[in-house]
Amino acid sequence: MNFDLVIIGTGTAATVAAMRMRKAGWRVAVIDEKPFGGTCALRGCDPKKMLVAGAEVVAAARRMHGNGVDGDVRIDWPGLIAFKRTFTDPVPQKREQRYAAAGIGSFKGLARFTGPNSIQVDDQELSARNILIASGASPVPLGISGEQHLIDNEAFLAMESLPRRIVLVGGGYIAAEFSHIAARAGAEVTVMQRGPRLLPQFEPELVGWLMDAFDRIGVHVLTDTTVTAVDAKGDHYEVRGNARHGEIVVEADIVVHAAGRAPALDRLNLDAANIRIEHGRLKLNAFLQSVSNPAVYAAGDAAQHGPPLTPVSSHDAKVVAANLLKGNHRSPDYRGVPSVAFTIPPIAAVGMSEADARSSGLRFRVKCERTSDWFTARRLAEPVYGYKTLVEEGTGRILGAHLVGPHVDEVINVFGLAIRHGLTAADLKSMMFAYPTGASDIGDML
Repeated sequence: MNFDLVIIGTGTAATVAAMRMRKAGWRVAVIDEKPFGGTCALRGCDPKKMLVAGAEVVAAARRMHGNGVDGDVRIDWPGLIAFKRTFTDPVPQKREQRYAAAGIGSFKGLARFTGPNSIQVDDQELSARNILIASGASPVPLGISGEQHLIDNEAFLAMESLPRRIVLVGGGYIAAEFSHIAARAGAEVTVMQRGPRLLPQFEPELVGWLMDAFDRIGVHVLTDTTVTAVDAKGDHYEVRGNARHGEIVVEADIVVHAAGRAPALDRLNLDAANIRIEHGRLKLNAFLQSVSNPAVYAAGDAAQHGPPLTPVSSHDAKVVAANLLKGNHRSPDYRGVPSVAFTIPPIAAVGMSEADARSSGLRFRVKCERTSDWFTARRLAEPVYGYKTLVEEGTGRILGAHLVGPHVDEVINVFGLAIRHGLTAADLKSMMFAYPTGASDIGDML
């Protein structure tokens, strides 16, 4: 079967590219071995955020207890999972219907390259002028004994009942977010992180303040701890690790892989298409095109050219579509892309870190403060609130913004807009924000 474009994947990047190219008159097909919809809609950000909604209610009730709110609020885990499924369950069928209505061919099965312009799906062979790899990401191999006992983010989000004891291996977004959900649902949670702190993608001062929230809900965080083995012991597991003071063993009913994800490329048989990989990533040029096979492009988590975020996947897909239609002329622009870990409260960042700004040689001023006494925090009885902002001397250009506390997942977008479109600190300070809101604190943060 012949097409103009074959896309591996059905997530955000795949769908955006497929729709744009089909609208331009191209013959397009998509392939996925999993239910159509991709990571964000089915196994990542959207279902996770629905579980966070339940945890937020519990967190708010507990903070306000003794401040005019009384009564016990708890999470009904099966009910919360059922609520999540009201969103996720219809997604595959809706996505298939959308493809069909647009005249896009759909194929279910494992995609494997058989040549520079050809892909096999089960017993069918597809050929195309161009191929887009948008296959997402998968957990990185840990190389430890008993690794097969770990579950991934997909399995965690599908659990029909909540285990009593949970160990999360790793200390990034997945570990931080899932620990806040599970602990507020009543589980005993331990996080085992190889590095010296959780969430290394965020500023150390803000992560330090956020650790108060982990302590408050009883999450046991073990840093500088390398997991070495997971042993099955009847109806539970023993997680072994090397810590600063020797070996430790933590018992768990489930163990969750939260130690990072990498482009899902291993099963695509890339060698058959002369597609180069370096350090586990596709070797791409500035136009998201394979340097060794010009017929092939990549987008989103599979490309890992920009931050592993859903808006980046959409942006990459638009870049690829533009280059396919008019020749290579557009490169991705990741300026001002905010990143958020949906802990409770959330932590957010956009732009440069302080370390990056200093290594760049720029002259800038730093303003950093924990602001638990500001109204935004006090009205919610939330003691974790603070910020760090970086502003270039002379120009007033905002180099970076780092926030932790109530509503920062929304407020960070204002800073992202400023960075992407060149608004200065003076521009933001002159804005009359609705008051009292989280955004009305921006002027004082600068």
